[in-house]
Amino acid sequence: MKKVGFIGAGNMAGALIRGLLRASRYKVGDLYVSDAVEGQVRRLKRQYKVEGTRDNRQLVRESQTVILAVKPQSMASVLEEIRPEVTPRKLFISIAAGFPLRRLEAGLGGLARVVRVMPNAPALVGRGVSVAVTGSHATDADLKQTLKLFKAVGEAISITGEDLLDTVTAVSGSGPAFVYYFAECLMEGGVRGGLAQNLATQLAHATLTGAAAMLSESGMSARELREMVTSPGGTTLAGLGALETHHFRDSVIAAIDAATRRARELAVS
Repeated sequence: MKKVGFIGAGNMAGALIRGLLRASRYKVGDLYVSDAVEGQVRRLKRQYKVEGTRDNRQLVRESQTVILAVKPQSMASVLEEIRPEVTPRKLFISIAAGFPLRRLEAGLGGLARVVRVMPNAPALVGRGVSVAVTGSHATDADLKQTLKLFKAVGEAISITGEDLLDTVTAVSGSGPAFVYYFAECLMEGGVRGGLAQNLATQLAHATLTGAAAMLSESGMSARELREMVTSPGGTTLAGLGALETHHFRDSVIAAIDAATRRARELAVS
């Protein structure tokens, strides 16, 4: 029996497999993938030498832990398909946004051990953050196992209260796209100011990675760091003033609010 099976052979499944193998937490023979698209299965088999199938029921039957890595719109049909293979001895981990625990548990027959996780895109480069919440039948050991799995691709933390996952989705799930958009704007501003595109790109990338490193390594808060690099009457203060004039803070908070509302809408659809 395989230790971990992945239903859905997309980018996040690939990232997790890569992270688990690099961390030497599992061997190739411990991992198993399935996908309705044969090409996706072939891709991961070729890259990581793991076994693969197009038969989701077979994967569940032969796996101890099953990671549900399919799109939310496909989840209901996948749950219906695999339900005959569900037993209380198996752990199911869903990474589908907007698909709540109650629907996961009901779709798996009502008694399954389920943990829901919200990972984010930087997991693809081993720098993600994943947030987990347990279902009604999951144990402390299940949560520990889940966090161990997702620490292979970055940070992993748990919360109490599934309703908070909607805000988590907005901040860490959608947040990278907001950062990428800000990076686009930095580059465009540099180009409009006369910089060559490649130089503007290099400066924006280095600025963002350096600022992120200071946030995580300096021990200072975001506010303290902002104040530290803002001199009275200087260029940074002028730029921050322009951001406030154009409602930058309100716009970012509005983006989080909008993404949170959409996550809640998806959960009840």
